[in-house]
Amino acid sequence: MARYTGPVTKKSRAFGQSLTGYDKSFERKKYAPGQHGPSRRRKQRSDYALQLIEKQKAKYTYGVLERQFRNTFQDAHKKEGVTGENLFQYLEARLDNTVYRMGISPTRKGARQLVSHRHIMVNERLVNVPSYRLRPGDVVSVRGKSRGLEIIRHNVSQKSDTRKFGWLEWNPDKMEGKFIQYPSRDQVPEPINEQLIVELYSK
Repeated sequence: MARYTGPVTKKSRAFGQSLTGYDKSFERKKYAPGQHGPSRRRKQRSDYALQLIEKQKAKYTYGVLERQFRNTFQDAHKKEGVTGENLFQYLEARLDNTVYRMGISPTRKGARQLVSHRHIMVNERLVNVPSYRLRPGDVVSVRGKSRGLEIIRHNVSQKSDTRKFGWLEWNPDKMEGKFIQYPSRDQVPEPINEQLIVELYSK
């Protein structure tokens, strides 16, 4: 399956914010990459550049490639409501992202791997497609024989802030949770300006 496999910290430095949560390497070097270091003077960015940067931030944050992202945006545009909010609702409804939000994996990359390796079930059916889009009411659980894996048990035991995501329910004892509803934009913590993305695709 296609995915970005390059240096994530370098991308975080280019955008000026960590794309994967806490990153020790990014904290040491919060300036843009390049041989001139932080002393290099940056040109003022055009409106198009700012719009493109926001789109790239969203792509790398959620681990989505260009064609997938464009298709997701088109679906969001067709749906009734605000396009930018719809876009984030669909990105948050991805199975790999939900596995990450529930704390079954500490990173989206790890969540993608768990789904691809057939450790995750949706409504008691095995699903190994990371981009699978959940619907309100869907139940996500760890596959029965995968619940004994040390890495999964460790991740679940470490997670304590799942309740801050009001659109999800999670039961650590049963290792299952529910996708209650699509989140509103103000519930999604990612610092991305979705309006700039809408403007970019509206050209």
